[in-house]
Amino acid sequence: MRVAYLDCFSGASGNMLLGALIDCGLDPGDLESALSGLDVKGWRLRTERLRRGPIDCILVEVEVTERQPERRFADILGLLERSSLDPRVAQRSGDVFRRLVEAEAAVHGVPIGEVHFHEVGAVDAIVDIVGAVAGFHLLGIERAICSSLPLGSGWVETEHGRLPIPAPATAKLLEGYPTYGGAAGAELVTPTGAALVTGLCDAFGAMPAMTVRRVGYGAGSKDLPHPNCLRMFLGDAAELGPGVESLVLLETNLDDMNPEFYEHVVERLFEAGALDVFVTPIIMKKSRPGSLLTALAPHEKQAEVMGILFRETTTLGVRVREVMRHCLERAWITVATPFGEVQVKVGKWEGQVITIAPEYEDCRRRARETGAPLKDIYEQARAAAAAALRRR
Repeated sequence: MRVAYLDCFSGASGNMLLGALIDCGLDPGDLESALSGLDVKGWRLRTERLRRGPIDCILVEVEVTERQPERRFADILGLLERSSLDPRVAQRSGDVFRRLVEAEAAVHGVPIGEVHFHEVGAVDAIVDIVGAVAGFHLLGIERAICSSLPLGSGWVETEHGRLPIPAPATAKLLEGYPTYGGAAGAELVTPTGAALVTGLCDAFGAMPAMTVRRVGYGAGSKDLPHPNCLRMFLGDAAELGPGVESLVLLETNLDDMNPEFYEHVVERLFEAGALDVFVTPIIMKKSRPGSLLTALAPHEKQAEVMGILFRETTTLGVRVREVMRHCLERAWITVATPFGEVQVKVGKWEGQVITIAPEYEDCRRRARETGAPLKDIYEQARAAAAAALRRR
């Protein structure tokens, strides 16, 4: 599996991501050819190799050569629908734009359809977003992980006036994702950058086990006291060996949700693809009793599971991190007992039987049918399974 790890030690923006992709081997000509599928005129892509501090980087800039019309979200969706882009690229680009527009609409208190501002409508934002999505597609990146994001500090001048860093839309987009402050005195994560990394990355946290094939550096537009660039590690996921799998752990603290809702939420999480869900009592700020709701899921189910957490609970943010799960080799056998047949789960480690666990629902069903104690049926099933395994 082709994997990318985004090391955002100086934040993230659209042009930083494009530069890192090109430095990792994306052909600028292939990128421009893909972007030509958009019916957007009056721009050209300029790439330059330069240094940010001691690091050699690629700077990508979109040069606008013609006056651009005002664009709203519906206009951008129309451009994508009419384009000759790969359908997967068009769909994913639309999803990233939706994240950006929804954040802007939320922080400014307007409907999505009324969002019409420079940052979204500008051709450079369109090229940054569609170009990054197309770049992932062209490089065959199947999974992406991002580091925690530094937010910077200070003020930024926008079409909406002077705003604090991080910009409100950036802050909204990064709810539930790992961030930390910084004294850079500059904007390190732009709204477009935030929309891209949260829309394209499957997990946030430490670099996963991988065989690195290329390392690329995408330059930020400003020359800061530190190397202002985004580093991308591109490679192949490491072979994890039998019984080992990479999963995502999603968790959130809750202290204001009706306890009656937990049963429904847990059921919905399992339906969405969670492999395990559990609730842990915790003490939160101001000594409030609360609950830690945790869900373990495959990477491809992260979005669905996170959607349930946001829609069905009172949380304002979800923490996500990659974890490794080591599993016993598992098999099912059916054994005969005086009370009827029962399925038994057998766990092996390096060929040795480690656990023998009768299926609870089978045992309970036999107990109801026969009136025998559940514990007796359980022990009979376990003994029968152990005997059957010794004969093999």
